[in-house]
This record gives sequence, structure tokens and C-alpha cells, in this order.
Amino acid sequence: MKNVLMIIAEDQFRDEEYFQPKNVLEMKGINVMTASASLDTATGVLGGKVAPDLLVSAADMKDYDALVLVGGGGAEQYYDDPAVRKLVHQADSQQKVIAAICVAPVILARSGVLKGKKATVWYSDGDEITRAGGKYTGANVEKDGNIITANGPQAVQGFCNELLNALLN
Repeated sequence: MKNVLMIIAEDQFRDEEYFQPKNVLEMKGINVMTASASLDTATGVLGGKVAPDLLVSAADMKDYDALVLVGGGGAEQYYDDPAVRKLVHQADSQQKVIAAICVAPVILARSGVLKGKKATVWYSDGDEITRAGGKYTGANVEKDGNIITANGPQAVQGFCNELLNALLN
């Protein structure tokens, strides 16, 4: 069975960027664990509530096949977070799937894993990709190697499709 770690903000994560991929993955028999900076109930932009399974600081990518970073304004709390950065580097060095949507690709950019890679992000943050040495495309969904990025809630279906393809093929 495949295992996926999804990271959400404590507050203001983007509901559809969390719930839709989680549901799609679980319908395919993939185990999904949710991590956050706190074990308190996280609240989405649209009011969704999630009780995280574990703390980001307690996660280790050796236990997972993919890392998914959920967007929404609250994701900014992880832009320079050392525990999230550690997971990104572990996943990248182990060639595991790394997926980020909305503003969350900024985390990847600041972690240094987008250098030389095509990526997309919420339209106001394209310069973050470029500054990190990546190739900002502005596409709804972009896949380059083991990294999948998407630019926001309108791209969630394509994001789910790429994520499933990467995990199951």
C-alpha cells in the first residue's frame, strides 16, 4: 500500500486543495496521513475542519511515498519552516513524489528543489520560482521529474490526476 503525507496549515489552508486530493487518493487505496505544526483542529478557508494525525516535526519521509503541500494563505507559515524543509529535502533525495499547490510551491522554491525545473504557483508568486532558479510557466499544472506543482483551486482536478499517475505508474 502506498502512503502519502499531506501538510496543511494550522489555519486558512485551502479546503478543496486538501479534501479533494485526499479523497481521490483514498478511493484508490492509498493511505493518507495529515501533518500540521499543531495537533489542534486545523480550519480551512471555507470552514473545513481537520484533526491532524501527526506533527510536521515528527514526520519522516522514509515512511511515505509522496509529500503533498496544501496551499491557502496559511501555507505561508511553512515558507521557511525547518521541519517542512527537512521533509522536502528527504523526499527529493529519495526521489519520492513531491506535490505542491496554490502558494505552497513557494515552499519548494525556498527549499532549493526547483532549480532548473519547470514549475507553477499562484499567479502572484511566480517570481519566487524564478528567483529560486526554476522556470515559472504559469500553467495550471506542471510536472518535472518527481515534482508536481499546480497554481490554485481551479487546478485541483489536474493536480489529482498528475499525483495519481506519479504514484500508481
